[in-house]
Amino acid sequence: MNGILIIAHAPLASALRSCVLHVFADCGDAVAALDVQPNTPPDESLAQARVLLRTLGTPGTLVLTDVFGATPCNVAQRLVDGVHSRLITGVNLPMLLRTVSYRHEPLDTLVSRALTGATQGIIQVAVTAPQNQARRATHDQDHRDHQQ
Repeated sequence: MNGILIIAHAPLASALRSCVLHVFADCGDAVAALDVQPNTPPDESLAQARVLLRTLGTPGTLVLTDVFGATPCNVAQRLVDGVHSRLITGVNLPMLLRTVSYRHEPLDTLVSRALTGATQGIIQVAVTAPQNQARRATHDQDHRDHQQ
């Protein structure tokens, strides 16, 4: 089983972890969070991240950060080795839920699932009722719309 480490601007990492534990109460040992505080030196955040990575104690770890190029991402880039740990930026709750759901899969597969969960979780919702929305292009064999 892979571990998941969220490194983000405070309080986002802890908030995301709390949300995922609300849905998957049994995954507390597999998901860790590091809230990077505004005035904390990057080296101190890196030391905290290394402790959390060791605490997870899993053969592979997926590290998720909020914004590419920001301090949490820079810390995470110094943390991951590309073999036993991988890094994805732009974490959102759909990505995290998908990641936790598939944490038993190989690390490469987990990265792919996380990216899919992130992008498929972003949907523009119409203001009007579903029957008034434009029909989406689909590649399904069954072209009927199913509404409840």
